Amino acid sequence: MADEYTDKAAAQMQASTDRAKAMGQNVMESGASAMKEFTRMFSDMKVPAMPDMEALMSAHRRNLETLSAANRVALEGAQTVARRNMEIMQQTMTELTETMRSFANADAPQARAAKQAEMLKGAYERAVSNMQEISGMIQHSSGEAVGLLNKRFAEAMDEVKQLADKSGQNKA
Repeated sequence: MADEYTDKAAAQMQASTDRAKAMGQNVMESGASAMKEFTRMFSDMKVPAMPDMEALMSAHRRNLETLSAANRVALEGAQTVARRNMEIMQQTMTELTETMRSFANADAPQARAAKQAEMLKGAYERAVSNMQEISGMIQHSSGEAVGLLNKRFAEAMDEVKQLADKSGQNKA
């Protein structure tokens, strides 16, 4: 019985091994076929002559300079937002201290409730105004950074077109 079980297990293992080999062979064949197709397509492509390396390096340098400038603008904007946020927090803490002092008075409950409602309204209006201000600051610095990148991208595309035109003229 044990021999029959062992023989059956060995047969199953052999069948699994054979299936794995067949699958591996199929994968290898399809991979080789895909590689041949890729090589054929690549060889059919008309690759332009090597571009002017000095112009290419100069363009790359300008790209890096623009990225650096955009990062600088974004960082300066983030620092400005952080400073303004700190100013707002200090202002809020000062107002909170003044509010706590004003509630220490022994006003009538109705007067205290009216004062609380008025202070809450003022605090809400300042919070909305502060959020709008910070949002505007973020939009401004982001817009400036993206503007730099967009301008350089347009210039880079013009440079690529000029290089392609030069390359085409050199062949003629």
